[in-house]
Amino acid sequence: MNKPETVWIIDDDKSIRWVVEKALQKAAMRTRSFSNAKELLSALEVDFPDALLTDIRMPGMDGLELLDKIQKSHPVLPVIVMTAHSDLESAVSAFHGGAFEYLPKPFDIKEVVDLAHRACLHGRQQQRADNESATIESTPEIIGAAPAMQEVFRAIGRLARSHITVLINGESGTGKELVAKALHRHSPRAKNPFIALNMAAIPKDLMESELFGHEKGAFTGAAARRSGRFEQAHGGTLFLDEIGDMPAELQTRLLRVLADGEFYPVGAHASIKVDVRIIAATHQDLETLVNQGRFREDLFHRLNVIRIHIPPLRDRKQDVPLLLRHFLAQAAQELNTEVKILKPEAEVFLSTLDWPGNVRQLENSCRWLTVMASGREIHLHDLPPELLNASIKKESTGTDWESLLRVWVDRQLMAKESEVAKHTIPTVESILIKAALNFTHGKRHEAAILLGYGRNTLTRKIKELGIEE
Repeated sequence: MNKPETVWIIDDDKSIRWVVEKALQKAAMRTRSFSNAKELLSALEVDFPDALLTDIRMPGMDGLELLDKIQKSHPVLPVIVMTAHSDLESAVSAFHGGAFEYLPKPFDIKEVVDLAHRACLHGRQQQRADNESATIESTPEIIGAAPAMQEVFRAIGRLARSHITVLINGESGTGKELVAKALHRHSPRAKNPFIALNMAAIPKDLMESELFGHEKGAFTGAAARRSGRFEQAHGGTLFLDEIGDMPAELQTRLLRVLADGEFYPVGAHASIKVDVRIIAATHQDLETLVNQGRFREDLFHRLNVIRIHIPPLRDRKQDVPLLLRHFLAQAAQELNTEVKILKPEAEVFLSTLDWPGNVRQLENSCRWLTVMASGREIHLHDLPPELLNASIKKESTGTDWESLLRVWVDRQLMAKESEVAKHTIPTVESILIKAALNFTHGKRHEAAILLGYGRNTLTRKIKELGIEE
């Protein structure tokens, strides 16, 4: 008979320990819980579970310090790190410390159970967890508690010690370069250069020289030798933004560099050997470009080793308040002025917008508000006209009443209103009944038929809702 899987839980929050324990026990696992890391370390001297779940922020020894100690003393023990602080620093720190998985709160109980099963299997198979622990500098520039952003954090954490090529997908303004910088900053190449080049911003006839450099006299105006971005990035990372805009002839040269690690500057007779990690990014669908013959398929497969998708801001609206506070504080620091504070109605309004320019548009709006809002508090009427007009246009062009209702409900939920259905449904019924009675000139029988009510039901609702005829 197989021994039951055993999981230990460490969290200073008693309610979290209770919920997780009950869920795991229901899944036929044996559990034991601890309120602090010191108790857990003492227990490890006499017993050994299949896996651990630990919180990060705890009094005394925190979860990352505990993780470090466990990695040194019990390197085969899988550790799942839980945290309510859903930021990139926590995720990368956890993976750097050798965590089996990173689990942001609030979490889905089924996800906890599935992760615990995987961790137990991992531990029982004696697959050594990576015991390298590194101290990393803070990277507060990427902010997000939404599940889609947590996937991005996980990817950065897993790639933290890698030299592998990465392709980043995302709309303009989503923060692709920030993710590329984070990948570099948390890589073994962090002390070497990070060089960025936007393919869409360089004239086609200058792109070859920008990438590969040129020798003196290679072309008219080449008065001196100039090193290209590949040479500048030696030992570090070269970020090629908007790679989908790279001309076909340069795609061929880039493919050769990726394959051989060497290139010829324009006008040179000797090749240059380089050690460069490539991170590419695009807002386009490269598979479509490949099918259209506009992008080399072999280059696509060279770049598409690991892909990270950055979600648009409209798909992570819960992050908007966090981003607003961050960028308002950042703008105040840059402009040497006091930090502006959003009134609740303004914050709710901004959280319902689609932000077609994504995080970049939101950041620019925060700079605008820091300069243009007259007082310290930002009211709805202080917002840029284009944002107010965008909301009006969005609502006025709704194709049906459902889209308008959805916008209204979003705003109620963002404002943390309670019992929305309880207050809304009677209002909707009242509007329906009044419209039907008006249409039938007060004839209840006909109004009831139009609404799909029985006559007695309609009479009762008119009384309950206090409708005057």
